[in-house]
Amino acid sequence: MTLFRVLALIAGVTSACDVLPRPGDTQGVQHAGRWEQHGRIIVEPDPRFTVVYLRVDTTLTERHDVVLARFDFDPSDALGDEYSLDVGLDLGDARRLSAGHAYSLGRSIPAWGTVTCLCRPLRPDSVRGTYVMQTRGMRQIAGRIDATLYFTAWNDSTKHATYQLRQRIHGVRP
Repeated sequence: MTLFRVLALIAGVTSACDVLPRPGDTQGVQHAGRWEQHGRIIVEPDPRFTVVYLRVDTTLTERHDVVLARFDFDPSDALGDEYSLDVGLDLGDARRLSAGHAYSLGRSIPAWGTVTCLCRPLRPDSVRGTYVMQTRGMRQIAGRIDATLYFTAWNDSTKHATYQLRQRIHGVRP
């Protein structure tokens, strides 16, 4: 009887935490995830180097939750197809978000994204999709993101690229 209870407990905890990938998830590895409770996302384009800097400003005194995360992708064994996606989410006051509810990115939750790749330089256009908060603790916030990140080439506004991000996302307070 105790083995059954232990297995039931493990199954319940892992399903609630959503640690296993779901069918259709992207295969990115999250290497960074920062959650600030008094911050805002700063997006700074630098046309001299055809890059966009995404960072967190922590000078705010009122409660304002933001998450900045980086996902690294390596879709094949070949060299040169690796890329990284940086995503910034402006959650507002995360205490007001309901767990399990899908919030619209771009409408309910402002979001920004950048891509780093061996491709033509791309500037961000928008991020569309949903964010579902799963847990919020004292030091960590976790959820799922299902988003499409849209980009335009720096030197040709007719060239566009999109990247998918569908997986678990978490941020840790420093």
